[in-house]
Amino acid sequence: MTSTELNLIAPLDSPLPPVPKGEVLTESQWKTLLAIADTIVPAVEASSSPSLHSVSVQASEYTNAVEQIQKAVPADAPSDAVQKYLAERAGSLPRFKELIQRQFGDYMREDALKGIRVILSTLDTRAGCLLLTGYSTSFYNQPVNIRQQIIQNWSQSYLPPLRQLAKVLPPLCISTYVKQSATINSVLGFPKAPIHGKPGKDFDYSFVQIPPGEDPEVIETDVVIIGSGCGGGVCAKNLAEAGLRVIVAERAYHFGAKHLPMSSTDAGIHLYHSGGVDVSNDNSVSFLAGQAWGGGGTINWSASLQTQGFVRQEWADEGLPFFTSSEFQNCLDRVCHRMGVSTKHIEHNDNNRFILEGARKLGYSAKEVPQNTGGNKHYCGYCTNGCGAAEKQGPVVSWLPDAANAGAKFIEGFEADKILFESIKGKKTATGVRGTWTSRDEHGGVSSPARTKRALTIKAKRIIVSCGTLHSPLLLLRSGLTHPHIGRNLHAHPATLVTATFPHTHNPWEGGILTSMCDEFSNQDARGHGAKICAMTMLPAIFLPFQPWRGGLDFKIMASKLPRICGHLAVVRDRDTGRVYPDPADGRCRIAYTPSAFDRRHALECIIGMCKIQYVMGAQEIWLAKSDILPFIRNPNSNEEDGVNDPSFQEWLREIRRKGLNQPETTWGSAHQMGTCRMSSVEKKGVVDPTGKVWGTEGLYVADASVFPSASGVNPMVTNMAISDMISRGVARSFRMEERREEGARL
Repeated sequence: MTSTELNLIAPLDSPLPPVPKGEVLTESQWKTLLAIADTIVPAVEASSSPSLHSVSVQASEYTNAVEQIQKAVPADAPSDAVQKYLAERAGSLPRFKELIQRQFGDYMREDALKGIRVILSTLDTRAGCLLLTGYSTSFYNQPVNIRQQIIQNWSQSYLPPLRQLAKVLPPLCISTYVKQSATINSVLGFPKAPIHGKPGKDFDYSFVQIPPGEDPEVIETDVVIIGSGCGGGVCAKNLAEAGLRVIVAERAYHFGAKHLPMSSTDAGIHLYHSGGVDVSNDNSVSFLAGQAWGGGGTINWSASLQTQGFVRQEWADEGLPFFTSSEFQNCLDRVCHRMGVSTKHIEHNDNNRFILEGARKLGYSAKEVPQNTGGNKHYCGYCTNGCGAAEKQGPVVSWLPDAANAGAKFIEGFEADKILFESIKGKKTATGVRGTWTSRDEHGGVSSPARTKRALTIKAKRIIVSCGTLHSPLLLLRSGLTHPHIGRNLHAHPATLVTATFPHTHNPWEGGILTSMCDEFSNQDARGHGAKICAMTMLPAIFLPFQPWRGGLDFKIMASKLPRICGHLAVVRDRDTGRVYPDPADGRCRIAYTPSAFDRRHALECIIGMCKIQYVMGAQEIWLAKSDILPFIRNPNSNEEDGVNDPSFQEWLREIRRKGLNQPETTWGSAHQMGTCRMSSVEKKGVVDPTGKVWGTEGLYVADASVFPSASGVNPMVTNMAISDMISRGVARSFRMEERREEGARL
């Protein structure tokens, strides 16, 4: 019986674009890099002899590892699953090298790649190895046990490039390994697709096709919206329903529900910015951002929180009274109503239930998080790779179909180069956007190099930039705008992770990703800055790379515990900011952002609270995303009546406070970016005015989370949509006013 007959979600494959051509690394550099990968995720064998291909451990240690891993292995797993898992090394996987080449060739910054090449080459010389490892033997000729110690020493090196390498390479190798390994899925009992839910029905999208030609193609419309995400989708619906000709032009391509959720390999390329993850200049923060048809709304976690009152007041105090008006509340309610936002049908998994129950036991403030699931139960933890049930009411399921039904047209595969301007009545007026359109291939996908490219200009009376916080400012800069705030004021909600194991198997990848939240630590300075506790997505290829690497065998044992793990985030409402700017070499997005000492202190208090929640819920082990603090292991003989007053637990918390969240030992991530085209009441303080129009221009607007005056402190989707609702309704009114003026002039 097929999955279709059983009515299960069974995603179709989504073939990737061609691997980048050219020599990303030399043969010698590849040899060293694969030796590093096989050290981070090594084969493990019981042996007293050093090996170039596996970590050698005593027979008793190997037997203990097998017994630990076997505890969580599903009953229907092959009898030799654990042995195969321990025997597997990262570099032995058929596509491992291909995926690394894709990451290096397509997404890594040139300066970063150059630095890696230099280190890899140095590790293949006697003098270089002596300097970088303390040994004169080439790195790849060292036994794995020694290579492992070398990489661990790099994290404490006095040479910054080695510290950076020790921070960047473990998550890269682990992510690539987990995406490709079948043995780890067998050990975890992790299925390719969710076992809950039914296949959803796609909206039948139609996309404008551009004929081949040498000269630029020109299309005219009333409004062009660059970007199809949460801001662009709302604008498209409102403006099309206002009777205007609307074109939505998106860089990415549409993959319908039958392709979702994608594998983590395919999702990283098809649905995410920069191949799945980008990093700040100093590698302190990993950034996850959507680059899909539907933008971040295609890969977010369904959390639908309205803007908090103190944030509204903060923005109003900046001269933006809209945010404390009834009009703003109407916008919030309107977008939530369209998406069926509610808490009525939530069924919490343990990852979320433990937050609520642990907070109750400690007297902390906690609540359920409304979901944009159309008023339906949605028990799926895979939606960060797209929603195969089409229940999550992101732009692809809600706003963009509404826009299509009102006459909007769509273009996929459009790379916007610059906004076009003319001087009209002495004012700098946006008149269109110029870029390059790339077709799908002959099979309807994007995997073949045989695809048509054509220069395309879209002329319009209004241009709305909705490229997201990382890319909207870059488009403005490429278009010749020079406002000093463009790209600055980057808020990122930096987040760090606390992980705990529990006695029972609960398969944390099942169930809604983020359905609860603890806000006990969200206002630590009496000005709304602090951190919230929420659940982390538990898909192995996303969750495991954020764990501290303490050795190859340690990683394999830790990873095998995932069915019994809970992962919770401290998500900071950051006061201090960074910026984005174009790379001077190739123009791609560069991110200058480091969590400040002020914001790290708030995260620290939240982490202490998270550890206490996990303790009172019965955690056996607790550890931070921090390499210099060992895990807390609960003494089974401790006095249960003590609760969090357990002396050994308190001593461990004191150690956390003593060390703090120092860099580079602490791992940070960001899934929320805001503020790089901030809204302001006066031109000198921001990029767009209170209507969303770019200061110093006519006809040019920005509608996405980049216009936030500061960090929202909650998942930004609903705030983004509400602001875009206001902006687009204002644009529609401007057309009506022009029509009335023209009619009056004719009369």
